Amino acid sequence: MARKILPGSPYPQGATWDGTGVNFALYSENATRVELCLFDDSDEQESVDLPECAGFVWHGYIPNLSIGQRYGYRVHGPYEPEKGLRFNPAKLVIDPYAKALSGRVDWDYSVFAYRLEDPAQDLSCDPNDDAPGVPKGIVTASHFDWQSDRLPGIPMHESVIYEAHVKGTTIRHPDVAENLRGTYLGLSSAPMLDYFKKLGITALELMPVHEFLDDKHLLDKGLHNYWGYNTINYFAPSARYSSSGDRGQQIGEFKTMVRELHRAGIEVILDVVYNHTAEGNQMGPTLSFRGIDNPTYYRLTQDNPRYYMDYTGTGNTLNMRQPQVIKLVMDSLRYWVQEMHVDGFRFDLASALARELHDVDRLSAFFDVINQDPVLSQVKLIAEPWDVGEGGYQVGRFPALWAEWNGKYRDVVRRYWKGDDGQLAELGYRLTGSSDLYQRDGRRPSASINFVVAHDGFTLEDLVSYDHKHNEANGEDNKDGANDNHSWNHGVEGPTDDEKIVELREREKRNFLMTLLLSQGVPMICGGDEIGRTQQGNNNAYCQDNEISWTDWNLTERERALYLFTARLIELRKKHPNLRRRKFFQDRKISPAEAGKRHIDGLEERDICWYRPDGQEMTEDEWKAGWVRCLGMRLSGRTLDDVDRNGEPIQDESFLFCLNPHHESIRFFLPPCSTACRWEVILDTRNAQDGSNSQVRAGEAYEMIPHSAVLFGEAREGRPPA
Repeated sequence: MARKILPGSPYPQGATWDGTGVNFALYSENATRVELCLFDDSDEQESVDLPECAGFVWHGYIPNLSIGQRYGYRVHGPYEPEKGLRFNPAKLVIDPYAKALSGRVDWDYSVFAYRLEDPAQDLSCDPNDDAPGVPKGIVTASHFDWQSDRLPGIPMHESVIYEAHVKGTTIRHPDVAENLRGTYLGLSSAPMLDYFKKLGITALELMPVHEFLDDKHLLDKGLHNYWGYNTINYFAPSARYSSSGDRGQQIGEFKTMVRELHRAGIEVILDVVYNHTAEGNQMGPTLSFRGIDNPTYYRLTQDNPRYYMDYTGTGNTLNMRQPQVIKLVMDSLRYWVQEMHVDGFRFDLASALARELHDVDRLSAFFDVINQDPVLSQVKLIAEPWDVGEGGYQVGRFPALWAEWNGKYRDVVRRYWKGDDGQLAELGYRLTGSSDLYQRDGRRPSASINFVVAHDGFTLEDLVSYDHKHNEANGEDNKDGANDNHSWNHGVEGPTDDEKIVELREREKRNFLMTLLLSQGVPMICGGDEIGRTQQGNNNAYCQDNEISWTDWNLTERERALYLFTARLIELRKKHPNLRRRKFFQDRKISPAEAGKRHIDGLEERDICWYRPDGQEMTEDEWKAGWVRCLGMRLSGRTLDDVDRNGEPIQDESFLFCLNPHHESIRFFLPPCSTACRWEVILDTRNAQDGSNSQVRAGEAYEMIPHSAVLFGEAREGRPPA
């Protein structure tokens, strides 16, 4: 007997269970017919046509259908690639709004809509059914006990972000239960929560957790897509990180992870890939969007819509000029905030989202919609401000509300500690929140997400251990990955037993971490850098789902010391608002009236001063001189230009941060800070411990060893140490 199907509703899109049945709704502007395919536990298929179409949304309601039902679609229409139309009902396609997926792509089935006999031509339609090789959507419900979950609501300027991979972070952790390693529940298990809290980070930025595809060319080489920047659905959390398989439990496990991280005061930021999909160019598989409505979902070339515009380097670009695509992205984002309780997003290749025609437009429809949205405008929004297209590098050019991965910060800090000439002027901007990039449009230092290392490139350990990339394991003849890493191996390529080189590398890692965590803006640590994680010189480990990428938790004494050093830096940053200012420095002095209000004695002081090693202030010419390297930065704690919750001015300690990237020791004469004040060593990267508590009078010299940094704080009677 034929299954009964009612007209249903075009809203909401996707599969919606109401307690007695399921409403199905799918957008396709150019389809002529849409089949809904239902699958039982033995993969037997039952098909029924969606009976209604309103506003290009095909819809129908099936009574007595329950949670857990697996489904997909067959979308009918012309197969005319030269016109941009690639319908092929022989190919099962995934619902873009499916909340969970079951199964993975099986490349043994013909998931290509064209005949593979002539792979250079995609114009001939393939008639073979691929249903057994395509993931199926799962009908889900939103029931979950959040146990009064509350978002931590950490202000951006107080954030310390930790970029993490769900699997790689825990898969080798001996204290995480074996069945939970590499999963959402493993990431929020007691050992990991304890680790994160002791380290002091405030947010996990998770590499992609949307369902993604393992590329065929990688599987053929025995590799996998580890990073996950190959999305096939924007609602479903990846089942590969679930301890319970792929029957829908991945949603509850993800929510449990978020709830437990929130209880620990840690936010969850998702790295999202709305710029392209896993379907690739015209020679790629037909899995979802291509077979549902190719010209709606993708940017096609105007003169020949058989081909795709590619601003992402992956073969296609999502069509953010199309209202339905913007709706899809916005619905997805709101779903992850409202239903999954995440705290924000980092947008991969965000410049591609801003391309109206070809140029990047900071006033594009995507940003306009985000800006006015009452939900999304309130969460953390972070752009990777570039793509691979012409004019795609847009650091400093995103609109208000947005923070950005500051690639300029990464590059200049690497060059500076490597010892390159001519870095000082730009370094000054980066240490102080990059006002040259963000102040002109009303943004604040928190718009700058500062990082030295991210997933894409060398780890911190490898940054100080390799001059060149070593990506042979990727199977691309070491041609993939960036060639210019601004790295330095300190005399030996890779691991060494030379204790002098090992100690110099350890000091350089501390230099990088101290610079990162004492800079104004928002620091982001790449997961594992705080314990010396290595990828053996691989700077493009996107396909290394193995021990090359996974964090090794069997720590040496040096690695434990680096962890404690990092935790101490984060603790200092959290404790002192002077190290995480809300506003940019103005190079201004305290007025007499302000000094009286704040009960400040002693000299009038500016909010920031720059010093050379002889204790005198930097001159304009010295900033421009390429040979000048050593620098001292003094931050006044009495000029915060901020108030507490009671409206009282905030006052903090003053700090002096001195940097010596030179290969020789240098005597740094310490400048004055206030009447009867001495400087106390808080941290010196010559070792991994706290400062010696030694004090140096203003005007006296402190011996800085080669390649080192020192943080000094005020040493006043009656004041506790920093």
